[in-house]
Amino acid sequence: PFPLCHPQDPYPPDDDHDDHDCCERVVINISGLRFETQLKTLAQFPETLLGNPKKRMRYFDPLRNEYFFDRNRPSFDAILYYYQSGGRLRRPVNVPLDMFSEEIKFYELGAEAMEKFREDEGFIREEERPLPEKEFQRQIWLLFEHPESSGPARGIAIVSVMVILISIVIFCLETLPELKEDPNDRIRVVGNTTIYYKPNVLTDPFFVVETLCIIWFSFELIVRFFACPSKAAFFKNMMNSIDIVAIIPYFITLGTELADDQENGEGKAGGGEQATSLAILRVIRLVRVFRIFKLSRHSKGLQILGQTLKASMRELGLLIFFLFIGVILFSSAVYFAEAEEKESFFTSIPDAFWWAVVSMTTVGYGDMYPVTIGGKIVGSLCAIAGVLTIALPVPVIVSNFNYFYHRETEGEEQAQPCGGLLHCCCCCYRSAGGSLYDAMQHSFI
Repeated sequence: PFPLCHPQDPYPPDDDHDDHDCCERVVINISGLRFETQLKTLAQFPETLLGNPKKRMRYFDPLRNEYFFDRNRPSFDAILYYYQSGGRLRRPVNVPLDMFSEEIKFYELGAEAMEKFREDEGFIREEERPLPEKEFQRQIWLLFEHPESSGPARGIAIVSVMVILISIVIFCLETLPELKEDPNDRIRVVGNTTIYYKPNVLTDPFFVVETLCIIWFSFELIVRFFACPSKAAFFKNMMNSIDIVAIIPYFITLGTELADDQENGEGKAGGGEQATSLAILRVIRLVRVFRIFKLSRHSKGLQILGQTLKASMRELGLLIFFLFIGVILFSSAVYFAEAEEKESFFTSIPDAFWWAVVSMTTVGYGDMYPVTIGGKIVGSLCAIAGVLTIALPVPVIVSNFNYFYHRETEGEEQAQPCGGLLHCCCCCYRSAGGSLYDAMQHSFI
């Protein structure tokens, strides 16, 4: 009852016939469900399977004068709409994400359509990470920056994690009273003169182990710096900044100790200067605790947590703002409610801040508590308000965590059929010689 386009004559000789042919209708059979559209609709995207006459020719059924595809029927509604709308791609709600992705690949809609589809589905586009142009630098960069690239790279990552853990354990153990030097052993009384002996940190076993850890951290940082493709991007990376901050306290401590030893040898050091030096060293060495963040370089879980906190900054800001308002409100209320009570713990509004914080966060430390009826009523309202304040932004934060977690797991699952995680990652890395995967294939490691 209606004319159909015939693939036997895909290239008409004249323009008039070409215009007439583009207005003809074409029948597409998807697993028994027939779709009809105009040829000019498909011709908008000549690089795709349906838009290219040569590509779709092998699916033509001359007996029925139609194209037959044994594919998912619900997905084709969106595929056909892609041609009809000029490039809009929307996944049907009853079609799984992985199945629709396979349909996009089968109909050869292209990388741009796939990228737009992933963005609409909430996937964040990974920024391209360049590789060094020189072959030797590329091998070193893969060795220290990408543990998944080879067995030796994975071994270096394991060594790095072990050194980080040793450094953190040493940082904690050196504060044990049993392992500290007795301060009385540093004092010698000679006649009427009291001599204070400053302990030599350089001979401390903990300092020796710390030195070995710093040697590894410094070596790793220097190697990665000289092998990185961009020196400016290297310093802009947050993880590299943490690496630098983690080793600076050691060198400051070492320099201070050497300077003090030199002054002691010249007889210039005084007790007050030594006490000040020790106080400064305590503050500086406290920065070593940031080394624990170095583990996030090798932990997907910590990376997901960091992405969650970054995406939830607005909700966290609202939470802190609400807590701030509640602390001011309830600390003022409990102070005036307990003002006439002689045994009251709340001597001022600032003193009540601590009580308001532990009450709103449902900790209930117990060192401060109201004793009057009015104060107890204020305390009850404070606890209820705290529960509501904390509960409101928590679902959003949990939702963000679930999103990043499932995105990570789905990415790993999609990478497995393609031969592993490396194939999934290689599209995000580019170098002068090709992709990350190509670099791995030609690696001498």
